[in-house]
Amino acid sequence: MAISTSTIRTHKQGTAACVFDLILPIPFKTVSINSVYLVHFDLFLNSDSMDVQDPVKPKQERYKPIIPSKEHVYLEGPKSRGYELKFVWKVFWELFRAIRKLHFVGPAITVFGSARFKEDHPYYSDAREFGRRIAAMGFTTVTGGGPGIMEAANRGAHEAGGMSIGLNIKLPFEQSSNPYLHKCITFEYFFTRKTMLIKYSYAFIIMPGGFGTMDELFETLTLVQTKTITGFPVVLYGKSFYQPLMEVMQTMLDAGTISKEDLDLVLLTDDIDEAMAHITRYITTNYKIKPRRRMWWLFEKK
Repeated sequence: MAISTSTIRTHKQGTAACVFDLILPIPFKTVSINSVYLVHFDLFLNSDSMDVQDPVKPKQERYKPIIPSKEHVYLEGPKSRGYELKFVWKVFWELFRAIRKLHFVGPAITVFGSARFKEDHPYYSDAREFGRRIAAMGFTTVTGGGPGIMEAANRGAHEAGGMSIGLNIKLPFEQSSNPYLHKCITFEYFFTRKTMLIKYSYAFIIMPGGFGTMDELFETLTLVQTKTITGFPVVLYGKSFYQPLMEVMQTMLDAGTISKEDLDLVLLTDDIDEAMAHITRYITTNYKIKPRRRMWWLFEKK
């Protein structure tokens, strides 16, 4: 039996007390209150407003999430052939668009780190200095394109007159493009974004960060270990932050699950000069920069 909102009256005493009078038609019957009314009952209890709103709203408004989420499709097994074809096309188009846009950005160094460090944090200042140093080398600074450490590195490169690139990702929180980018590409899939972050980089600078930063770090170390990429210097910046992680890696080394050569390219430091010297040494030894010509018939702009 439906209950009209005109039969509901509210009264608050103190901070939480709320009395509801339900006027039921005669004869008395068992009343079933659906979840929509229960949700609004909770809102009445927790709201400072004394106004009673009509709980019957359009379906899209009632169930619209605060933070939108993606479909959970990855663990559901095979989908329809049409769905899988569409997925493959989206992945292809995302990679094609990124490769075309980044083909002429020049040699790059990628800086990783947390999106949550504010401008007044020492790590933000250090990342900004790294961006300046990368620009001074004539290299492009690439980041995830978001706030925090990523913004700081892009900002330093931008202020120093260097190229600043952001490879962003669609997230329901935290990740919005920073204002110091010459080019920005937004990805839907993490694996295509990770491919592009590595593809044009000659070195990684790993500032303190969270799960995403660790994901990129160990992805790179795995590629180094399997000889997929060689001579790829990795800087872990922040001794106090990364020392426990280095101890875990030493435990792996002692157990024989990794070899000493796997860690030769990893430098743990608090010194920006030492970090840039480490990167420069490996880049000059292992890489040769080749200019790329633009093809007018591919509509590549100068």
